[in-house]
Amino acid sequence: MANKALLFTPALTHEKSLKTLVENRTIFSLDHCELNIFETYQKSDLVPLKFNDLVVTSMLRGKKVMHLFEDPSFEYLPGETVIVPSNAEMKIDFPEASKENPTQCIALAIDNQIITNTLDFLNEKYPKEGKSNLWKLDHENYFFYNNVELAGTINKLIKECMGNSLTKDALADLTLQELIIRIIQTQTTKRFENEKFIDSNSPITPSIEYIKNNIRETINLKDLSDKACMSTTSFYRYFKRELGMSPIEYILNEKIKYAKKLLSNPNIQINEVSYATGFEDCNYFIRLFKKYEGVTPKQYQLMNYNG
Repeated sequence: MANKALLFTPALTHEKSLKTLVENRTIFSLDHCELNIFETYQKSDLVPLKFNDLVVTSMLRGKKVMHLFEDPSFEYLPGETVIVPSNAEMKIDFPEASKENPTQCIALAIDNQIITNTLDFLNEKYPKEGKSNLWKLDHENYFFYNNVELAGTINKLIKECMGNSLTKDALADLTLQELIIRIIQTQTTKRFENEKFIDSNSPITPSIEYIKNNIRETINLKDLSDKACMSTTSFYRYFKRELGMSPIEYILNEKIKYAKKLLSNPNIQINEVSYATGFEDCNYFIRLFKKYEGVTPKQYQLMNYNG
């Protein structure tokens, strides 16, 4: 079970107002972005879609199968986001869509100028450590699960785009800047999740590796900042800026991820998992696991056992 943050789901279009049953489109246009809400009510295959601008898409209801670039197709579900560069054609299957089970998805097209301006601002005011290490969107790292921060930012944009505020364009521009930062942070976190990924330009790479290699131990901020050759204050600020979360939050995320891996064994005891992930208090581990995953470790273990 993946831990995904879900988005606000607008009401479906009234049946009498539908123009088509496949990718019925509702558009909200602002100065520097365009919010598209797509709904599909019948099974369809290889429906083409392309935008002139970079598009942030997020699933709200139902299931799609995405065909993008030359990569293998993949299922696309609520709680997930896909970033599509300008003029890249998507082809989409709707294997389960029906009037009783429609799909609904947003596609937020963002003016390239606001992306460029935001990246220029970040590189000038908040330069990264390391030569040629710049703030940028990673178009190869285009699929990820929504975290709470990213989902909150997308929800704000949906609200502004669909609202009637006189200042909605100004508020949307500020939120677009926030969205670009959240996406880059989410992409950075995902890259560090790849066990083969090594970013020699990032000073926090040794600290990330230390966390992964010592997940069973108690890890403190001083150890991590020493690995990065930074003061604890500088390390904390840099880490949170890069990943959008504090070092402690990242450690807890990694411990929960490791616990989920251990729980795939139906015979392991919950107290064993607690100790193996560095928690001496099993009750605290259970409470923390439920906070992150929405279920207790035992419930997770039973739900994910296929034997």
